[in-house]
Amino acid sequence: MKPIPLDFKKLLTARFFYTFAVQMQAVILGWRIYELLKDPLALGLIGLVEAVPAIGLALYAGYIVDRSRPLIVYRRIIYLSLLSGVLVLAEHLFASNLPIILQATMLYSASFLTGLARSFSQPAIFASVPRIVERSELPRATALTSSVMQVARIAGPAVGGIIFGFMGAIVSSSLVCLMLVIAIAAMLMMKIEIAPPENRFEHASIKDELLSGVRFVFKHKLLLPALSLDMFSVLFGGVTALLPIFASDILMVGPKGLGVLRAAPAIGATLMTIYLARVPVQKNSGRWLFTAVTGFGVCILVFGASTNFYLSMIALGLSGMFDSVSMIIRSTAVQLASPDHMRGRISAVNSIFIGSSNEIGEVESGLAAKLLGTVPAVYFGGIMCLLSVAVVGYLSPALRKLDLEELQKEEAKLNP
Repeated sequence: MKPIPLDFKKLLTARFFYTFAVQMQAVILGWRIYELLKDPLALGLIGLVEAVPAIGLALYAGYIVDRSRPLIVYRRIIYLSLLSGVLVLAEHLFASNLPIILQATMLYSASFLTGLARSFSQPAIFASVPRIVERSELPRATALTSSVMQVARIAGPAVGGIIFGFMGAIVSSSLVCLMLVIAIAAMLMMKIEIAPPENRFEHASIKDELLSGVRFVFKHKLLLPALSLDMFSVLFGGVTALLPIFASDILMVGPKGLGVLRAAPAIGATLMTIYLARVPVQKNSGRWLFTAVTGFGVCILVFGASTNFYLSMIALGLSGMFDSVSMIIRSTAVQLASPDHMRGRISAVNSIFIGSSNEIGEVESGLAAKLLGTVPAVYFGGIMCLLSVAVVGYLSPALRKLDLEELQKEEAKLNP
């Protein structure tokens, strides 16, 4: 087993602290919005405000990344996230002197800046990793990256909820800014310079350039069904936006319990990714993918039925384990199937699917909770997740037969 390059470790460090900060801030934003407005739909709108730039600019972000130095792009998006953190901190500092509507506007603005940063984040990372590690090490690097991010997703919500509960908003928001400063420092310490890939579409129009990644994904026999399965399962099955309601009104555990609930899926995901980093899922990958998404949907149904904090925490933890299997298989397949000169644009399409499932999923959760009630909304999401497994499995026999070892051999010619 080859050693991990030092610059890859520095990139992982930056991504860890960036993800840590963003996850921590999400807990603070969710609790503050519900505390100010007491409206489930207001929680869903946090996701919509973040999704608008994250999805709307994704294709353009991929286009830019494929024509620039992706590490520089990633460093700049951390600067933008730091601005978002400062805005949240300012809201807390001056809360007593501001009307509620202005406080909410500041929080939503911070969410918008986070979405703007996210639109460039995924393409930049996606284009960087294969240029730092060898192609044969991509499955291992993907699992390792996932492990690091899941640890950040544990620490961020847990620290955010606990510090917010015990020390208040100002201290917790200050810590968010500190994490982002550390991420910037790690990026500045990297020595590698990644030049833009050779442009193979010098005479293509900007429109063709922007849509080339979309065409590639939609024509690929595996990528479209794989991304669709992930999108629809998380779009309907995700319950992140509703966790403040469960913590406040159903489980009665407050912001500290909210931090634990937010961290539970990441705890499960981390345990699974640590295992998968040592024992990658290569054979029968499609079968494992469909099993994992089915398990995720069942866990969401259990969470909706639970009124016990510990059972809810276990259900969310197991959902994270299943989601991790799905995510690693999907991410590895996308990496292996992507030509170097199109990585930014293909990743942009991937981020649109992810953004649709996560942020728009939060809007769906908030709207469903508003119309149906919180618990029925969770039931609805879990059932729709299971239906998506059945539909995609029926329509895509190629995805059911996915084998990552075979895919690596078939697609190696794209990046000789």
